[in-house]
Amino acid sequence: MLRSNLSKINIADIATAAIMTTMNDFLNKITWDENGLLPAVAQDAASGRVLMVAWMNREALALTVQEQRTVYWSRSRKKLWYKGEESGHVQYVKEIHIDCDSDVLVLQVEQTGGIACHTGRASCFYRVLRDGEWLTVDPVIKSSGEIYT
Repeated sequence: MLRSNLSKINIADIATAAIMTTMNDFLNKITWDENGLLPAVAQDAASGRVLMVAWMNREALALTVQEQRTVYWSRSRKKLWYKGEESGHVQYVKEIHIDCDSDVLVLQVEQTGGIACHTGRASCFYRVLRDGEWLTVDPVIKSSGEIYT
């Protein structure tokens, strides 16, 4: 009598394999730089303001898609960086766009706490060039000492 091998099939394994195939499909369509990275621009989904620019590798982007929160690659620390892991200022992903060359991402996010910058400001782009000088135009919402205790 023939026994069915169906009892040995794990549905969770099949689902995981399908997700990984889909993940690899879109990851393989990205033009990664020589270090396996690409720049990712975080933009406030409601206002359109650019909050910050960071870098992602394959794993960071896969985790960002899977968890719907930003995960970056820290070039200085050479490790994954979950935005908000120390500060609590998490970025929840609403949409991900890729440019025409497939080598830059724009992440439309909901920024918790209203602070994206390690300086305690809403955006890392808080200075503007006026008359040959960089002027600070955005206030500190919370000091970095209060954020990173």
